[in-house]
Amino acid sequence: MLQSARPAHGRHRRRLKTRITRARVRLRRLYHGHTRNALRFQMAVLLVDMAIIAFFVFSPILRDDPSFLFVDYSVAAILAADVSARCFAARNPLKWLRQPFVLLDLVILATLLFPYTLINFGFLRIVRLWSISQSGVLWRPLRRWGHRDWEQLARAVVNLITFLFLATGFVYTTFFRKGSGLEGYLDALYFTVASVTTTGYGDITLPGSWGKLTSVVIMIIGISLFVRLAQAIFRPRKVDYPCPNCGLQRHDPDAVHCKACGQLLKIPDPGD
Repeated sequence: MLQSARPAHGRHRRRLKTRITRARVRLRRLYHGHTRNALRFQMAVLLVDMAIIAFFVFSPILRDDPSFLFVDYSVAAILAADVSARCFAARNPLKWLRQPFVLLDLVILATLLFPYTLINFGFLRIVRLWSISQSGVLWRPLRRWGHRDWEQLARAVVNLITFLFLATGFVYTTFFRKGSGLEGYLDALYFTVASVTTTGYGDITLPGSWGKLTSVVIMIIGISLFVRLAQAIFRPRKVDYPCPNCGLQRHDPDAVHCKACGQLLKIPDPGD
């Protein structure tokens, strides 16, 4: 009887393993596939991510609202489900968990689970916009609709927006948070934009040595991001065509030879 029970137990384990494998493959296809159902799923996930980021932007001024904790924990549940599903679908979960944007999501999840204990780190939540940008999820619609040329410009815009609200959140949390509400958040945003653009009206300044150092960092990084944005706008359009010899990815649309190694190129016309 024991001998018959063991094969039955083994068959049960094999069936369970097969079901888990099929579920992982199915989930992986939803997150990374190109079928109609997969594209719909990815678009739905992206819309949810954008709604979450909107909450992150305005969470400093919503913190005193009675419904804040409910929304905060709901977002935490959604983010935890997304991270768990992506980890389950990954071919190598341990390697996937070590990726920078995954670690960042875990930090953001911690600030959602402990919103008042980790209030000083809440400004890091907006970095999820950068995380989504780096993972490539944000740019799939552009690539799918044939607007890949806009990706570099869109990335520069996203980097600038992320930094603006990251700096705003830090300035608000550190210098304007106590009893200021919406007015304090707007002051922090106004100061950040004035610093990034080097306008320097001087009507709002940060007190003390830390305030001066914060202003210097915001101005230096902000100028760099503005330069990147200007380059993306005014730089001549490039096409993605890897050189078969040296692997250089981007070339001028009418390039005949690779500018890095001189390899003869056969870049197809846009209409091909």
